[in-house]
Amino acid sequence: MSSLAVVTPTYGPDAELFALLHRSVLQYTSDDTVHHVIVPPSDRALFAGYAGPRCRVWTYPEILPRRVFQLPGVAMWANALRPWPPLRGWIMQQAVKMAVTALLESTVVLVADSDVVLVRPATPDMFLRDDQVCLFRVDAGVHEGMPDHVLWHRVARGLLGLPPAERLPLPDYVSSLACWDPAIVRGMQQRITEVAGRPWLDAFTSQLRISEFICYGVYVEESLRAQVPINNSLCHFMWDTTPLDEAAALAFADELPAEAVGMMISAKSHTPMEVRTAAIRRCAQVVESG
Repeated sequence: MSSLAVVTPTYGPDAELFALLHRSVLQYTSDDTVHHVIVPPSDRALFAGYAGPRCRVWTYPEILPRRVFQLPGVAMWANALRPWPPLRGWIMQQAVKMAVTALLESTVVLVADSDVVLVRPATPDMFLRDDQVCLFRVDAGVHEGMPDHVLWHRVARGLLGLPPAERLPLPDYVSSLACWDPAIVRGMQQRITEVAGRPWLDAFTSQLRISEFICYGVYVEESLRAQVPINNSLCHFMWDTTPLDEAAALAFADELPAEAVGMMISAKSHTPMEVRTAAIRRCAQVVESG
């Protein structure tokens, strides 16, 4: 078992983006690093060609209990124990990400969205300090102008049995490329189960709005009260939802920080594939020249 694994939930519309990410995983991680991709059953054939020694393709039914099933023709799910309301697809995606991570025995799991690519070699020691897995955290990153993040904090604290936060701002733990400790994820699942009095999966997926990253961060820092090392330099982010032209993409790539192992141009920007690949090539040039 490798000390490093990569976990990516994805689906058919992001297949081209995933191809770029997976190519970068093969290029920049060791030969024993496995990329775990999680897809809906309907997309299994589309991703089946990646399966092999470096890639494990999971489908939701392989991970979820039988009581949780997809509703026909829609990206929504249901839990037979509580059929209403239906479970949202993007929350199920978060849940299977957590479930697969908890199954792994790797020291570090890189959780990577489909629109991320690696741009430098990634080794386990880069994500560890004093044998602890680093945490992505932006101090005071969540303020009153971020109602979704504020709600995610409130929901996470409720699931973990913590009192409401006393005041804003709060830390932000949300990232398209983050490193998780599988043992901590297992502990978080157990804590949610204990607080809710039912399986963690049922409690987590019954939420209408939630963030797995905020749950993880709050659990680490407030439930465990762990003094974990912080690393906010893993990825070079472009969160804008406006498509980039080539000049803007290259200018973004030119700003690649020296510590970043990943680069992300948001899929929501609908940046053309040729522009995205131009940015990836420029990142390679920046790394080579540095």
